[in-house]
Amino acid sequence: MKFCVLVFFAITLMGLFFWGCNDTNDSSETSRVSVRMVDAPGDYDEVNVEVLDVLIKSNSNEDDQGWISFGDVAHVGEGKIYNLLDLTGGVNVLLADNLVSSGNLGQIRLLLGDQNTVVKGGVSYPLKTPSAQQSGLKLKVNQTLEAGKSYEFLLDFDVAHSVVVQAGSSGSYNLHPVVRVSTKENTGSIKGRIISPSPFPAGFAVVVSIPVEGGTISTFMNLETGAFLLNGVPSGIYTLSLDPGLTSVYAIKTIENVVVVNGASTDVGDQTLVLKPL
Repeated sequence: MKFCVLVFFAITLMGLFFWGCNDTNDSSETSRVSVRMVDAPGDYDEVNVEVLDVLIKSNSNEDDQGWISFGDVAHVGEGKIYNLLDLTGGVNVLLADNLVSSGNLGQIRLLLGDQNTVVKGGVSYPLKTPSAQQSGLKLKVNQTLEAGKSYEFLLDFDVAHSVVVQAGSSGSYNLHPVVRVSTKENTGSIKGRIISPSPFPAGFAVVVSIPVEGGTISTFMNLETGAFLLNGVPSGIYTLSLDPGLTSVYAIKTIENVVVVNGASTDVGDQTLVLKPL
């Protein structure tokens, strides 16, 4: 009888020991998170923004506490300037790529500096960011990070709706960031290439877009290659529009029934622009 009791307690203690070990391992498990930035089209020569840091927090902190920096520590606080109009035609920039604790990821914060400018007609103007300078742009993601998995978040910076010309005669520009966040795992993409019977003229631009709930997803084609890439597209069936602009000699082209699946890229192939009828 005594022997059985001793064996019972020994087994119980061993179970508690291994449960404690497993619990400790779970709390230290990590996931890899990367954040990239792209741009939707805007009618400017350049839109330069200074990124100071990228921060994250879980939903367990209901107040504004618990933010953790996970950008490149070598550049945190120093700032790095990006021309958003370079981030089209399938081009993006990596802002952060690090291991973080697994579990709930509630928000991503993009902290901007004050070295922001907009270039219009060859003239550079200061781009004021009254709201983003103080606390940073907060983006809700509500993503559960599973241990050992990688997650890629894409920040689509909508320049056309972010840059606001201040009313009055001052002619100054303000930046009120409008950013759409999506994950590679929960959305798809559409890619292709625009071609023409003759070389595109300098400065030629085609806006590639699809309508989605609450707005549009758009990008410029790459002038050198003709390539385009629409990221963060929810699964569904879309009509793709290729718009060379009102003053262009080329007509708008649409491609219907473009099917998008989460986690996959739909290639619409080469698309030839045709001249407007005389």
